[in-house]
Amino acid sequence: MSVEAYEKRLRKNYTELLREASQFYMSRGDVYTTLRKLTQRLEQEQIPYALIGGMALAAHGFVRMTQDVDILLTAEGLAAFLERCVGRGYAPAFPGAQKSFRDTETQVRIEAITTGEFPGDGKPKPVAFPDPTVASIERDGLRVVSIEKLIELKLASGMSAPHRLRDLADAQDTITTLDLTDDFADRLDPSVRALYHQLWHAAQQSRAEAEKPEGE
Repeated sequence: MSVEAYEKRLRKNYTELLREASQFYMSRGDVYTTLRKLTQRLEQEQIPYALIGGMALAAHGFVRMTQDVDILLTAEGLAAFLERCVGRGYAPAFPGAQKSFRDTETQVRIEAITTGEFPGDGKPKPVAFPDPTVASIERDGLRVVSIEKLIELKLASGMSAPHRLRDLADAQDTITTLDLTDDFADRLDPSVRALYHQLWHAAQQSRAEAEKPEGE
């Protein structure tokens, strides 16, 4: 019996999509089940990791629905995952995949990113994906990339790749949701500070417009 990928299942069934969205915002559902199982497995195998992407944003306080789990590993950690976990609850998302997997029970996709890779267009730049052991914090028992590094990566990705504009939107929405200050930029790599300032000022302008009394 063939098993359908999680995101395809949601696209075909609007009622199930709504149910999963509701569950997601309550930290439930297949994506959260996949997340908890995966992080527990990594800890059991003593493979260092950090959440990155949409699940990391949620851990920091900006929640938007995501259909996959992005995990940051070292190259050695990825090799250990391939050796110890693939074929034992996890499978390649497609033939030959080395960084894209699925939980064989939930069929939720898991994307692995390794230390040293570059965000966005993948080309060398001042900002790279860090070692999860030195750039993460603990949130609710999970290792999560720090908010500084997460914003930095989102900005570097969006400014270098036209197909990654969602990352800039994530950065701006996080600025608004977490009420980050303009001088938060000082905690980021110099290469992305100007863009942070630009998004911060745009967020303040949007907030001011939203707070204007009707008719003005």
